Amino acid sequence: MSLLEVEGLRVRLPIDGEPRHVLHDVSLSIGAGEARGLVGESGSGKSMTARAVARLLPSGAQVDGAIRFDGEDVNGMGGSALRRYRTEGVAMIFQDPRTHINPVRRVGDFLTEALRTNLGMKADAAARKAVGLLAEVGIPDGERRLRQYPYELSGGLLQRVMIASALAVEPRLILADEPTTALDVTTQAEVVGILDELRRSRDMGLLFITHDLDLAAAICDSTSVMYAGRIVETQAARRLHERPLHPYTAALVHARPELTGDSPRLAAIPGRPLSAFEAPDGCAFAPRCAHAQDVCRTGAPALEPFGEGQTRCVRVAELVGERMERT
Repeated sequence: MSLLEVEGLRVRLPIDGEPRHVLHDVSLSIGAGEARGLVGESGSGKSMTARAVARLLPSGAQVDGAIRFDGEDVNGMGGSALRRYRTEGVAMIFQDPRTHINPVRRVGDFLTEALRTNLGMKADAAARKAVGLLAEVGIPDGERRLRQYPYELSGGLLQRVMIASALAVEPRLILADEPTTALDVTTQAEVVGILDELRRSRDMGLLFITHDLDLAAAICDSTSVMYAGRIVETQAARRLHERPLHPYTAALVHARPELTGDSPRLAAIPGRPLSAFEAPDGCAFAPRCAHAQDVCRTGAPALEPFGEGQTRCVRVAELVGERMERT
């Protein structure tokens, strides 16, 4: 049994006074010690999926489908069971630490709050634990850092503080929502390395949300690609780069800049990304897809097994065969 199982997840939010879908039929699973990447353009539903798993959806959200953690129904949790799930079960690392750490409280207050309130630790014991957590994420001189305010730390250090906070009560699953977006390349690599090392050493599951296919390949065992509130492809992370199945994934791979040799103008996907509630009948990617035919517009394709992965494309066998012939 997987640590996390999501099946047929659908989420509707009130938009302009009317409930509209922001997620359609999302299914995925993550085992202990496994890292799953979730990639796609802005508005595809990546962060909404993580918030649905953490039960952090906005007021008025309507949720259908199943979310199970260690076999227990997450949507049916309440009271103490939900508080325990959000501490010992899952922890979330947000994109911008400066918007999630109180700027008028010291770093030590932020780090020790969960230890004192959820685990009942005394202040001295919580402080010692916090210093150890900071060392674990690569921040030396922890005693001094605990006395500092967030504005005294760089973005990279603050993101490490966020990771330390998420690890404080030793959760079994980390939801990392684009944790490296605001960081420079060197710091980004360090943060990704820390997350990868910690999930392996602690046997934690990891849902890693990112725009960067290469970053997902570096840290994840498998990657799911989202478009318009749906998962359109899932494969082993490395194989997804080498043999993409869905035309959207292939377009994303083709749009990456080359760092070596002479390359032509950077390829771009025509049109604009669609939200789930804007998606037309049939394949949501059809309006932007160079391979779309009438069959692609007549019915929403299901996520079906193909080779060693899964994809939501009725022409997958034909298109993959054409790509293989060209290479």
